[in-house]
Amino acid sequence: MTPLTRTPAPGEFLKIRHSGLIEPHGDLWGFGGLHGGLALALTAAAMTEQVPGQGLRSATVRFHRPITGPFRLETSLTHAGRTLSTATARVSTDRGAHADATGVFGPSRTGTHRVVTPPAPSAPPPERCERFVVPPEFVPVSVHTEIRPVGPDRPYAGCAEPELTAWIRLTEDDAPPDLLRLMFLMDALAPSYAAVLTAPVPIPTVQLTAHPGLGLGRTGSPWVLLRAVTHSAAENGWIDEHIDAWSPDGLHLGSARQLRVVRPS
Repeated sequence: MTPLTRTPAPGEFLKIRHSGLIEPHGDLWGFGGLHGGLALALTAAAMTEQVPGQGLRSATVRFHRPITGPFRLETSLTHAGRTLSTATARVSTDRGAHADATGVFGPSRTGTHRVVTPPAPSAPPPERCERFVVPPEFVPVSVHTEIRPVGPDRPYAGCAEPELTAWIRLTEDDAPPDLLRLMFLMDALAPSYAAVLTAPVPIPTVQLTAHPGLGLGRTGSPWVLLRAVTHSAAENGWIDEHIDAWSPDGLHLGSARQLRVVRPS
């Protein structure tokens, strides 16, 4: 089992090169199991070791069941090429597979193609926004984050639109987000669909995909501005959610897309 003498915060947990049986402590859980963004970042880190010399361009994790106890993480290189490479990862226990992940990698290259990034929404600086506290008994990992919503929209507040915008940061240190931290943070808000609801219901992640942005590695602030929007929601409860992240100076840090489903309460 990976030796842990104390409970690590998310950023520290992602720096550990895990092997054997991994046992994340309970305060790294989201709603009902290991936090989805943390699971994505953990599998992405493991897949990156399979592809030295190339950068991660996209990572996807699909959840089959909650990760609620010690687990093993296995990776494999599925394709190695000069233009792109791919790898896979599996989170499993004695019960079988709990999550499968895929990663797409490519070399860094200079070019002359036109750059396109989404513009950051207008937002006051985080210190001018009121802090929003997520009950740790509902989402234990929230004790490691500071969330400051932008505007009046809140989860389960019966808002007009399924959208949430907020500043967020890890509280363990003042380090700017790297790719793994960003993956965790982009999944740290409540589901944007929750904004139009009036009572809490489970809206778990089925699949989460993240793409790094051009601004990642060019910001010195720990704060990230997130805008999460429900792109579509079906009568049967299946939800397509889009998330973008920016630095305080407007650099686009990355994007994510989530497939969620509303479960009966």
